[in-house]
Amino acid sequence: MTDPADQSAYAQAGVSIEAGDKAVQLMKTWVEKARRPEMIGGIGGFAGLFDASALKAYTRPLLATSADGVGTKVAIAQALDKHDTIGFDLVGMLVDDLVVCGAEPLFLTDYIATGRVEPERIAAIVKGIAEACIEAGCALIGGETAEHPGLLDPDEYDVAGATTGVVEADALLGPGRVRPGDVVLAMESSGLHSNGYSLVRHVLLTGAGWSLDRHVDELGRTLGEELLEPTRIYAKACLALAAATEVHAMSHITGGGLAGNLERVLPVELTATVDRSTWRPAPVFDLVRRVGEVPQPDLEQTLNLGVGMVALLPPDAVDAAVAVLAAAGVRAWAAGEVAAAEPDEGGRVRLVGQHSGW
Repeated sequence: MTDPADQSAYAQAGVSIEAGDKAVQLMKTWVEKARRPEMIGGIGGFAGLFDASALKAYTRPLLATSADGVGTKVAIAQALDKHDTIGFDLVGMLVDDLVVCGAEPLFLTDYIATGRVEPERIAAIVKGIAEACIEAGCALIGGETAEHPGLLDPDEYDVAGATTGVVEADALLGPGRVRPGDVVLAMESSGLHSNGYSLVRHVLLTGAGWSLDRHVDELGRTLGEELLEPTRIYAKACLALAAATEVHAMSHITGGGLAGNLERVLPVELTATVDRSTWRPAPVFDLVRRVGEVPQPDLEQTLNLGVGMVALLPPDAVDAAVAVLAAAGVRAWAAGEVAAAEPDEGGRVRLVGQHSGW
């Protein structure tokens, strides 16, 4: 054990410069993998650099930006001591907010706050972020790791980030393009993604008293494995969709659920109807519903219920869109339709029908 007298004053206060330096060395390999040609230099500088001359190819480039975190899903990663997947949740929350307007993610920065820097744990978190950036096609251009003793417990951490993308002005997607008759094309989620974990933890861990290592037959794995399933990253698939077919708008289904997020891309004179019978949510959603006796409206306002992304597009583009997404590994289906709204009902989403087995 190191004699406190041999430690720096900062180390005695709970902050280790040496641990931070070691974490940087361990993460360098992964950061190097998550590069784009426009990225200048490496980690270690005060700011990340990106060669903006690449934007000269655009007629009128619009920059898009997004900031987000992972929420209480980090508590599951900490409890299981598995930290190399939470980065997919962070990157998914960031880049898929950009892609809904048609923007290509260019670069991302992360921020990790922890009670104590454990270099291997920090490196594992960054490994996941870097791998997810590769999947999204963006560069991990920089970040910050902050040690906060006294504010966070030694093994606690939180992650957040920000990302920037670009879209040609005349290719911008959004409410202004949506038309009556457009189809609501739903894209399957990989599970809970990164929203609603306060509810899920309250129902299954606190209320039912289940342990994370409990094997759940309907899930086909342990509860912890299910809850730590990484968020699906749609960025490349959605960009391919927008390039290959006529897409009018997209919506990332996060907190607020399907209706709440779809309403964000509907013009006030239109409404959308989504038929629940067109898909069956994955077993984890039904588990939360049954074990917690959670009313369906609460579930639909909190969880994605099996739909992680939605595109609005003309009916004659649906078959091609489904094929493009299938080629990218994303299952999609026609789940509803856009129509002219009745007075005082514009910009609303109606959920009708019922999921099979519910």
